[in-house]
Amino acid sequence: MALRRFRHVLVPLLAALALPGSASAQTGGAAAPTKGSGVAAASDGSFSLSARAGTLLGRTVRFRGTVPDAHAGRTVTIERLDPLSAQWMPAVSTTVAGDGAFVARWRSDQAGLLRVRARVEQAGAGGARAAAASPEIAVTVYKPATATWYGPGFYGRRTACGQKMTRSLLGVAHKKLPCGTRVAILYKGASIVVPVVDRGPFRKNTAWDLTIATARAVGFTYTDRIGAVRVRGGAANRAR
Repeated sequence: MALRRFRHVLVPLLAALALPGSASAQTGGAAAPTKGSGVAAASDGSFSLSARAGTLLGRTVRFRGTVPDAHAGRTVTIERLDPLSAQWMPAVSTTVAGDGAFVARWRSDQAGLLRVRARVEQAGAGGARAAAASPEIAVTVYKPATATWYGPGFYGRRTACGQKMTRSLLGVAHKKLPCGTRVAILYKGASIVVPVVDRGPFRKNTAWDLTIATARAVGFTYTDRIGAVRVRGGAANRAR
């Protein structure tokens, strides 16, 4: 039976004081959150591509890269792999500068873990057209949603998924996703993958409830907007 929880909507200072000192003991969670530069990059020595590794749906992703300067003035197309058709689909195009560098800006319109590459057309033998492509990078686009956090007052009790609520339980509550579903969470540059461990939240216009350990891991201290995507089979899919 789902826990009936009192929602904590506190000022950041009070919320921070309530958070536990450590969430390193993982009771049904994932690896520690990733922080830092958050850049996805790849290079084969002649063709490079980089972009921010995580962003929210609707935000602009800036792709940077280089190709041999012999390609100056040619068109570079940023492509993403469509998982259903297994075809590379164009996202945005730009022109290679004189020094071989390029910058392309794409307004993200698809949530999930995206496989992305850059492709530039070049002249082949006998005037035929050929194409050179960069190594792939992975860019995760998270669906924005409102979230809360919970935990104090329920330690020792069982969640709707049968987990024991503790200060170190890493997970999220969701109304519909099956128990154990892995979900990638992004908040202010920090990301973590955790399972669904409970049902909820029951507050109107709120999609996710983070356990206190998950909240602390990404620095989440009060009701706010986060990014979330469902992770399945090694890929992140749009969270419903």
